[in-house]
Amino acid sequence: MKKYGLSVFFLAILASAITLGCGSSPRMLQSVSLSPRPQMPGSAVQFTATGYFNDQPRTAKLVSANWGACYPNQINPYPPTTAVSVSADGLAQCAAGAVGTYTVWAVAVRAGSCGGNNGEIPANPCGGAGKCQVTGTAQLTCP
Repeated sequence: MKKYGLSVFFLAILASAITLGCGSSPRMLQSVSLSPRPQMPGSAVQFTATGYFNDQPRTAKLVSANWGACYPNQINPYPPTTAVSVSADGLAQCAAGAVGTYTVWAVAVRAGSCGGNNGEIPANPCGGAGKCQVTGTAQLTCP
């Protein structure tokens, strides 16, 4: 009986650790919001993507998001545009001659185990989210 005591104790500890580990869920992105800094007429606009999560910390600036722009208020899917360029860190700039209001979007990966689109490519040209993606949008008006 003594020679199995340590093995049984070790197995009990291991089973407890596995059970506790399986009970926790991963921190998952729930939504994304975009906020611009104040815009000077004719200047670039720095957008910031903030992620809202289901666990602490609840909010965080998203440093890895895919950015783009599209024409708003048209039949879905919205067509992409070259009238607005958006850099990898969210800096949006109107092209020469661009006039009107455009939608700027950021797509981020939700996380967790959800198959399908992994968040690297938006589901549509206006940043529409796939199963594992969350999209935030904002408006940019070009002169």
